[in-house]
Amino acid sequence: MAGRGSVRASGNFNANQDAETLYKAMKGLGTDEDSIMKLLTSRSNSQRQQIKAAYKTLHGKDLVGDLQGELGGKFETLVVALMTPPILYDATTLRNAIKGAGTDEKVLIEILSSRTAQQVKDIIAAYRQEFDADLEEDVTGDTSGHFRRLLVILLQVRGQRGVQEGNIETDAQTLFSAGEKNYGTDEDQFITILGNRSAEHLRRVFAAYMKLAGYEMEESVKRETSGGLRDLLLAVVKCARSVPAYFAETLYYSMSGAGTDDQALIRVMVSRSEVDMLDIRADYRRLFAKSLYSTIQGDTSGDCRKALLLLCGGDDA
Repeated sequence: MAGRGSVRASGNFNANQDAETLYKAMKGLGTDEDSIMKLLTSRSNSQRQQIKAAYKTLHGKDLVGDLQGELGGKFETLVVALMTPPILYDATTLRNAIKGAGTDEKVLIEILSSRTAQQVKDIIAAYRQEFDADLEEDVTGDTSGHFRRLLVILLQVRGQRGVQEGNIETDAQTLFSAGEKNYGTDEDQFITILGNRSAEHLRRVFAAYMKLAGYEMEESVKRETSGGLRDLLLAVVKCARSVPAYFAETLYYSMSGAGTDDQALIRVMVSRSEVDMLDIRADYRRLFAKSLYSTIQGDTSGDCRKALLLLCGGDDA
């Protein structure tokens, strides 16, 4: 997966110089937003952390605090996201999703179904350190039923590695019996298999399931489950197939219909910019017959649009 991001570390990087550029962009009357966004989107996250440290040393001030003081609205949200280390960003996003008014299930689903096992472990540790709280306890206190049970399984990350050849057919058979084959649904079986198996194993199970049931796994999940559980199971299935395709779809729905889900758009563009944005762009083009770049261009405005387009990194017209 190396090098599939649209944002890469800058080759001739000088943290002190960058800190000065940002200081000048905020000094005096008016703020030079263009300089700020061009600089920050052409540095990796770890370089931004070094710029933050240099800024503190040179000016005795917190760079993020100064940026927040100078910027506003969606552009401010995006810049703060860019300045946050990825694991801490996920931990903070989850915290806000749980502690806000009502639970933002969409955020829990997106992060916990798409991150690697190691990332989930790191998120749990960062959450504890930052908020002096247990992520699993907070999640269970705020959710219920089958939905909660699957979230807890995803937080355990004790799941299987690799493919267990001997279990592919049995898993497909169990899923078929738990849903399409019989009247009523045994959600527990869906949760156990989809929550505990590796992505590569699940891809083989989905192929076996298709032969057996005559349906794609996604179709059966949609028919057999509902509500938060359905959304979470679908995300797990889609991420097992392809994480970039899952995010291409997430981005598409954040901008389709009435109004834009700016939070989701910013969250995905920032958090995938150094990971798999090039693959997301290719999948977006394939799935929706238009480029991600042109969709963002038509759906957003102002400095936020400019910065999002820089993170997108190019137009696949």
